[in-house]
Amino acid sequence: MQSPKDFFKPLAIGAPTPIREVPFRPSRMIHFFDPSNAKMAAKVPEIARKTDVLLGNLEDAIQADKKEAAREGFIEIAKTADLGDCQLWTRVNSLDSPWVLDDLIRIVTEVGDKVDVIMIPKVEGPWDIHYVDRLLAQLEARAGLERPILVHAILETALGVANVEAIAGASPRMQGLSLGPADLAASRRMKTTRVGGGHPGYLVRTDPDPSDENAPRATFQQDLWHYTMARMVDACAAHGILPYYGPFGDIKDVVACEDQFRNAFLLGCVGAWSLHPVQIEIARRVFSPPVDEVKWAKRVIEAMGDGTGAVMIDGKMQDDATVKQCKVVVELAEMLAKKDPELAAAYGFGG
Repeated sequence: MQSPKDFFKPLAIGAPTPIREVPFRPSRMIHFFDPSNAKMAAKVPEIARKTDVLLGNLEDAIQADKKEAAREGFIEIAKTADLGDCQLWTRVNSLDSPWVLDDLIRIVTEVGDKVDVIMIPKVEGPWDIHYVDRLLAQLEARAGLERPILVHAILETALGVANVEAIAGASPRMQGLSLGPADLAASRRMKTTRVGGGHPGYLVRTDPDPSDENAPRATFQQDLWHYTMARMVDACAAHGILPYYGPFGDIKDVVACEDQFRNAFLLGCVGAWSLHPVQIEIARRVFSPPVDEVKWAKRVIEAMGDGTGAVMIDGKMQDDATVKQCKVVVELAEMLAKKDPELAAAYGFGG
């Protein structure tokens, strides 16, 4: 049996003290890039000015013969690139791969002070996080790091979803969770080959018209990922970590991408992955609270005073519960405004 007091003790002699609260920095988009692609790597400083998080991808989409080049490219970028206030993350290879151990050893010991978060793919249970947690502590101690590197897990298997609450609470260094729809679909044996988004066959249909059995019946496409996203958001909220929507694979379908991102935002996700520069602006727009909602939320907070009781504003009753909702919106807007002068002006937060 482990004492709760031991949860926040370093897991290796000389490792930094685990954090007690995940820092909530802007992370509306986690933009993936291939560090083995020299042309793409050269654009990293420019892209960093437009994004909240840049992630050097070492796993899926990187061919086996380019794994080591991707690792070397990421380390070089971490050492030399000026990313400003953009966070730098990496997604290492899966824990059952022949590359992951070298990924972690090389990155933590050589550029661990530059890396904010390490994303772990295909996490199936707390045991995966426990392994990474101890190993990172040992490597942090070896490298003399003063702050712990945080861990982000991807839900990509049915077992991972079944264990989502335990994964979310497995370590103080847990930063958040992302939905990985493609691998999850394969794990569940879902009959879709799409990467995220809806499916025209997953629908509900209105009842027949009693007066005309041959009348057209309207159909409405449903969200394949609603259950999993909602469960992931609850697990993250319960453990004080951050939920993210993962990839939307159809780069050309910007309308459906925006819809899927907005669904995730409304459910409680703080950001999504971007796989192409066109998705950066979509994520920036969607995961920033709408200006009219921010202004309305500010009105409610001001009218409620100490936050107790109830008031009527424009014919709508507002009470302590709605004040809490409004504070979520305003606090997010204030944080984003510090990073984005255009948003600050639009929200009316002044200079």
